[in-house]
Amino acid sequence: MGPVLNILIIEDEPAIADTLIHVLEMDGYQVRWFPTAGEGLADLKAHPPGLVVLDIGLPDANGFELCKTIREFSDVPIIFLTARNDEIDRVVGLEIGADDYVTKPFSPREMLARIKLRIKKQTPAKSMTEQAPAQVLMIDAVNHALIADNFDYHAQNQPLGLTAVEFKILDKLIQVSPRVLSREQLMIAADMAPEAVYERNIDSHIKAIRHKMKAVGQPERIQTKRGFGYYFSDKDTA
Repeated sequence: MGPVLNILIIEDEPAIADTLIHVLEMDGYQVRWFPTAGEGLADLKAHPPGLVVLDIGLPDANGFELCKTIREFSDVPIIFLTARNDEIDRVVGLEIGADDYVTKPFSPREMLARIKLRIKKQTPAKSMTEQAPAQVLMIDAVNHALIADNFDYHAQNQPLGLTAVEFKILDKLIQVSPRVLSREQLMIAADMAPEAVYERNIDSHIKAIRHKMKAVGQPERIQTKRGFGYYFSDKDTA
């Protein structure tokens, strides 16, 4: 896995900042938060982030002006977060260099999806030969192993034959094991557009992964936490 991406939030409402911090940290990001433009700008210069979430109505400066200042020395992705919903504000925000514009109240899931999209657009795609080595997770030092190779997981030297979506789901569950992930979190991990699919679609993908693991002699590893989601267990179940 690559380095953990840092997100900078410049927002003067603690409740909104807390919501964003919780959602982002749950997805593996490191987050720094400042309630004023001055503090946020100083931190941005000292510790360049991977993306900035910027409120327009800050107590010590206008977010538009701060965005223009940032654009004088940085092309970091900027997403405006504001209660102002006028079309002229959205146009101005994009014209001065922002990458996206989200109005309050907002959906945390939508905000996370937008952040991931902007980061993805900012990161050059790697060829298959340039990809970082896949994670290896030893399930049982003697009898069982799941090894990611050539963008598929292998069990006992047999490829599971996962689809791209199935691979992303299994990979995410293994990375955070034994933490429980909701269907929403797994949709995001698999790059499934929230507006294009139903959360229950995840159940079908989980079922397919379980079937493919069983076909190569793997014990039941993906467990259901009723009412919450799924998690990956490195212990055999009866």
